[in-house]
Amino acid sequence: MAKKKEETKVEEPIVEERVVMEEPVVETPKIKKEVKSEPKPKWEIKDRVYYLKGRKKPLSRMIRSANIFWFDVEKGYERELKYCQNQKTPFVDEMKGDQRLEHIVFQNGTLFVEKEKVTLQKLLSLYHPHKNQLYYEHKPVEIASNQLDWLEFEVEALKLAKDMDIDMAEAIMRAEKGSDVSRLSSKELRRDLLLFARANPQLFLELVADDNVQLRNFGIKAVEAGIIILTQDQRTFMWGSNKRKLMTVPFDEHPYSALAAWFKTDEGMEIYSNIEKRMK
Repeated sequence: MAKKKEETKVEEPIVEERVVMEEPVVETPKIKKEVKSEPKPKWEIKDRVYYLKGRKKPLSRMIRSANIFWFDVEKGYERELKYCQNQKTPFVDEMKGDQRLEHIVFQNGTLFVEKEKVTLQKLLSLYHPHKNQLYYEHKPVEIASNQLDWLEFEVEALKLAKDMDIDMAEAIMRAEKGSDVSRLSSKELRRDLLLFARANPQLFLELVADDNVQLRNFGIKAVEAGIIILTQDQRTFMWGSNKRKLMTVPFDEHPYSALAAWFKTDEGMEIYSNIEKRMK
């Protein structure tokens, strides 16, 4: 018998299986930032003075010290208030023991409250419904701050008035005095402008910043010169030469304010240029 060929066995390469270990994902803990609420302003322990409002200063004036209420936003309801000298709080629902009611009396329009009487001070400064109506608290810091703001307004207004050109000065004063400005000389106009800036600096600065002031003045001068006409019913502007209608004043608007706004339109700009040439 023929010998069977020996079968050659080919050894397959041994593949080593590697087990890949997944590294656990470690989440970094999120650090929550604590939001610190701003502390409420502390009550300042000091003597306080209260004044009655108005020019009349009676010898004696009593205001209510009981049967008054204050709405507490945090609690959501009205709380009864009462001034009792033997209590540490003006709130009735926080009082303990007997309640000895005291009067609150202004003498010659003034009430001085010592720093030891915190309950009365808090009632008058924070909760009383007549605060800033019948009386007010004297606050020197706020008064000084308001006076400083006013002085800064005054300085700025006077500086602008001093360097202002005559046309703008006329426009400003016409808004304040009306047609009487036309009869003033240049020196009188500048004098009145400086006096106005010093007496009412806020209004003066508002008028300077108003773009329509000069346009209103331009319209008034055009009417005074007879170039354009405003009808007696204050409703229509027309050419003075041929009575052709230029514009109709909208209902409930000042005629010259409406004219100033119309001068900014395409049609109005052409008319403005035409009037400007005639006024030269």
